[in-house]
Amino acid sequence: MRPHIILRYIGVVLVFNAVFLTISAVISAVNRDSSFLPLFCSSVITLLFGAFPLIFVPPARQITNKEGFMIVMSSWLLSCLVGVIPYVLWGGEFSFANAWFESVSGFTTTGATILNDVEALPKGLLFWRASTHWIGGIGIVVFMLSVLPAMGSARMVLYRNEMSSLAMDNFRHSTAKTLQILLVVYVGLTVLETVLLTLCGMTLFDALTHSFATIATGGFSTKNLSVAAFDNLAAEIIIMIFMILSGIHFGLLFNAITESPLDLWKSSVVKYYLLSMGIGIAAVTVNIHGSVFPAWGAALRYASFQLLSVGTSTGFATADSAIWPPFAQMVMIFFILQCSCAGSTSGGIKADRVVIFWKSVIKRIKKIQHPSAVVAVKVNNEIVHDDVIEMSVLYIALYITIVFIASVLLTAMGVDSLSAFSGSAATMGNVGPGFGTVSSLGNFSRIPDPGKWILSANMLLGRVEIFGLILLLTARSWK
Repeated sequence: MRPHIILRYIGVVLVFNAVFLTISAVISAVNRDSSFLPLFCSSVITLLFGAFPLIFVPPARQITNKEGFMIVMSSWLLSCLVGVIPYVLWGGEFSFANAWFESVSGFTTTGATILNDVEALPKGLLFWRASTHWIGGIGIVVFMLSVLPAMGSARMVLYRNEMSSLAMDNFRHSTAKTLQILLVVYVGLTVLETVLLTLCGMTLFDALTHSFATIATGGFSTKNLSVAAFDNLAAEIIIMIFMILSGIHFGLLFNAITESPLDLWKSSVVKYYLLSMGIGIAAVTVNIHGSVFPAWGAALRYASFQLLSVGTSTGFATADSAIWPPFAQMVMIFFILQCSCAGSTSGGIKADRVVIFWKSVIKRIKKIQHPSAVVAVKVNNEIVHDDVIEMSVLYIALYITIVFIASVLLTAMGVDSLSAFSGSAATMGNVGPGFGTVSSLGNFSRIPDPGKWILSANMLLGRVEIFGLILLLTARSWK
């Protein structure tokens, strides 16, 4: 392994972060707010650390898989560390633990916050906070690969280490073409939503920052009451539509736009994703009607937004789901665990793995009934190999285990069981809000500092899909 090559590619990622820090500093300067110096100093520091390896290390068009893996994992960790700098320099509620939590939450598109007063942040810092969502949504390394010129086989190695194997299944293009598709869909959805939200009455700043958070399925808002602060039904409908779209595999979205929208319905995973969301919305609407909202229209409005928000791991809020009945909360916890499709910006276990899991259960039942039968698990009329089934089931088991362990550790620190479990599940799934003290209109400020570090680890594990971070921690034992 060549450390200097790894440092060079990490340098590119740091320079990329420095660009957004500079843009944030410019916004701060235009608004003459108090975050200019913290953002400007952060951009200079980040640029210097990123530029040194670019100047002194020659480029390499070929890298090994191990080097690619180290570049990807290190890029995530160092980007989160860079994100801490402007928060700590600005001060306010940002202790180092709080700043780390907020930065990790941003880059992993979790959207959980320690802030009691979001609106106290100056516009420059709010824009940087939203930018961390947008940078992390499509993947820091994917962004870098999309805008850089030809990199030889290094591009393919980095792409394979950044993207989940499930996410790559629906792409039938070269690596370069796939990256272009991802960027076009990502940027296109962001621009379109920004324009529509502006037409609905939002300011350009609010429209852009909320579009960053929606398309990245992040959830950071510029308001203390999140989307509820706008009380704008048209804006809520637009955000719901784009949350749904952002939860679908971007390759399938691109094919639907360029070929036929009906192609989406050919995917069994997308069908399951949309139908499960519809059933969940119906169940929650019926449950909260009367007990929380007297009118059917209001019950449908808030149930739809809240369930889509957690089910796509976005984390926006228009109501306080902490006061909803236990049944509604349990339905939402299921979607906090599952979330949307692989190949989207969503977190969680992913609908793809849930589909594979249930199909493998059906396969096992049929094998018990008919031991001599040859039964195959098929998704989209393609056979799923046993190693993929094993990996999916193992991932789900490991995912639930980590959520349970984190929950136990939080309760040992004095956190109530509902807040501990839902907060652990919400951070692991990069969803953001849970229930109890960490509900949709609450925050994570009451979690003890050690608990914030545990939940930050949850966010990173969920974003890199567990095995990435585990392999990084055991890198010295690799052959």
